[in-house]
Amino acid sequence: MTTTTSTTTSAAPASAPAVGVKRDPIAVALRSALLIGLVALTVFFTVQNNLFLTAGNLKNIALSGAVLLVVAVPQALLVIMGVVDLSVGSVIGLSGVVTGLLIVDHGVAWQVAVLIGIALGALAGLGNGLLVSFTRLSPIIVTLGTLQLYRGISQFLRSNPPANFGKGMNLLGRGLYLGIPVPVWIAVVVFVIGAVVLYATPSGRYVYAIGVNKEAAFLSGVATRALPLVAYAATGAAAGIGGVLLAAQLDSAPPGTLGVGFELNVLTAVLLGGVAFSGGRGTMFGVLLGVAFLGVLNNGMTLMNVPYYAQAMATGAALIIGAGLDELSQHSQLIRAIGRRR
Repeated sequence: MTTTTSTTTSAAPASAPAVGVKRDPIAVALRSALLIGLVALTVFFTVQNNLFLTAGNLKNIALSGAVLLVVAVPQALLVIMGVVDLSVGSVIGLSGVVTGLLIVDHGVAWQVAVLIGIALGALAGLGNGLLVSFTRLSPIIVTLGTLQLYRGISQFLRSNPPANFGKGMNLLGRGLYLGIPVPVWIAVVVFVIGAVVLYATPSGRYVYAIGVNKEAAFLSGVATRALPLVAYAATGAAAGIGGVLLAAQLDSAPPGTLGVGFELNVLTAVLLGGVAFSGGRGTMFGVLLGVAFLGVLNNGMTLMNVPYYAQAMATGAALIIGAGLDELSQHSQLIRAIGRRR
C-alpha cells in the first residue's frame, strides 16, 4: 500500500507536461494558427464563390465532416496515449458492406443491420487492440496489416456493391432533424462523449498519463493495457458508425472504395488539431478545428472545380504541416524546459 502511494505521487508530475503545454506561448500560437487558417480559408472561398457561405453549402460541409469527426474523436484518444489505428478506412468499408448486404441480400431490417455493422466495427477495433496491447508489435504495423485484411474481407464478401437500402437508411444518411442532418447530430453526440471522457473522468487523466510516461502510469496503477484496448474498440465502433453513415448517404457500399484513404484524413485532422503523435498532448476542441479546417478546404476546392489530384495534394500537405507543427511545439517545450533547469 505504501509503495502504491509513493508511485502515485511520483507519477503525478508525469501529467504536468500536458497541462504545461497550455501555458506555453508557442504552443498556444500554433493552436491559434489553425483557427486563423480556418478563418482565412473561409474568407478566401467566400470571395471566390458566392455559394460558399449559403445555408445549403454550410449544411454540405457539416454533413461531409460528420463522419470524419465521429472517427477522429476516439482516434485522438488513441494518439494521445501514444498509439494509432490506421485501419479505420477499411473498417468503414467492411461495416458499410456488411450492413448493405444484410439489408439487400438477406432482408434484414435496416435497424438490425446497422447495429450489426457497428458491432462488427467494434470487434475489428478490439482485434487491433488485442494485438497492440498484448504483443510487442508496433501499432503502425499491426493496423497497416489489418487495413489490408479488413479490405480483403470486404471484397471477398461482396464483389459488387450492395445498393438501394430503402427509406430508413436514406433518412439515416441524409434525413434532417430540426433542419440539421442526422449524421451531424450523431457526430455532436460522439464529440460530447469524447470530451466528457477526456476532461471529466479519471480515464481522461489516465489517457494523458499513458501518453506522457507509460511506465510511470503503470506503476501508479493505471490499466495501461485495458484502457488502450477499450479505446481501440471504441475507434472500431466509431468507424462502424462511419461506414453505416457513408453507405446510407451513398445508398451504396462499394467494397473496393468505401472508406479508402479515410485513415489519412482522420490522422490529418487529429494532427492539425494539435494532438501530439508521440502522445501526451491534445484537446477535443483542437480535433474539432482540424475537422472543420479539412471540411472547409475540401468543399471550397470542390466549388472552385479544383481537380481531385490537387485536392489530394492539399490534404497531404496539410498532414505534413500538422506533423511539422507538432514537432515545432515539442521542440519549443524542450527549449523552455532546458531554460528552466538553467
